[in-house]
Amino acid sequence: MSDVFLDKARQGDEGAFTRLIEPLRRELHAHCYRILGSTHDADDALQDTLIKAWRKLDSFEGRSSLRTWFYTVATRTCLDLAQTRGRRAMPVDLGPSSEHVVLDQGAVDIAWLEPYPDLRYEQREGVELAFVAALQHLPGNQRAALVLFEVLGFSAAEIAEIMDTSATSVNSALARARKVIAEKAPSRSQSRATDDARIKQVVADYSAALERGDAEALVALLTEDVTWAMPPLAAWYSGIDVVLEHAVTVPFTCGTWAHVPTSANGQPAVAGYLDGKAWSINVFTLRDGRIAAITSFIGPEHFRQFDLPLSLP
Repeated sequence: MSDVFLDKARQGDEGAFTRLIEPLRRELHAHCYRILGSTHDADDALQDTLIKAWRKLDSFEGRSSLRTWFYTVATRTCLDLAQTRGRRAMPVDLGPSSEHVVLDQGAVDIAWLEPYPDLRYEQREGVELAFVAALQHLPGNQRAALVLFEVLGFSAAEIAEIMDTSATSVNSALARARKVIAEKAPSRSQSRATDDARIKQVVADYSAALERGDAEALVALLTEDVTWAMPPLAAWYSGIDVVLEHAVTVPFTCGTWAHVPTSANGQPAVAGYLDGKAWSINVFTLRDGRIAAITSFIGPEHFRQFDLPLSLP
């Protein structure tokens, strides 16, 4: 059936082209996000990919699968964008953790890593926050090669064709990339090590603790080495004492909270509303049934990506 749509698309049938690309649209978007670290950049990359693929469809010779050909167009588009837009950062990239709460800090105007709403892509593999953040420390070619090999299962030979290079270069890029990932993201399955019922309970208990300003209840949910980062703010905290100091000093006192459960990057998350207004998407990394990391992406712009309202009644 795809051959029929391909023939019609080559004859200028846009509907047939849509039928060809639709089964791949979500996974291609996730692929762009992994490389670029931004849902907005992924939107742009996917749009550019579709335009290029439509215009170049006659160049598809059938030597590889159509899926591989679309990934070729998407990968090369992402690498071009990565060169012009640079890498996405997290607060940990800017300096060491703060030993005490930093008040009255302003947003830092750099390109920040963005959360990825799970509604955009059902598969959790390869979109974990720590993994995507670690990818940002790699040059574009290593980033793409690692994702294509480790996440999507392409062979070194296929990746060489996709990236217009040699299999030897691909294997070399993979070896260097794995060393960085092992250092920056040693575990990629912490959230999934906890059963769904426990995850839901932790999320509910976190929300209730913030809404009540209950320090004791919050502490019971955290690991001793918990971290809390809040892009676009540069300061971040490591260790249960300073994290609790931050909670008591800032969120517990700044207004009335309400939370809506969601999920991001294949991890549990809640949307936080301060005095009824969209404030932050909070993504949790769990370890042994407790919260080992909180990343609060501050800003109402993130809520649109999650199809969440900007205010609550």
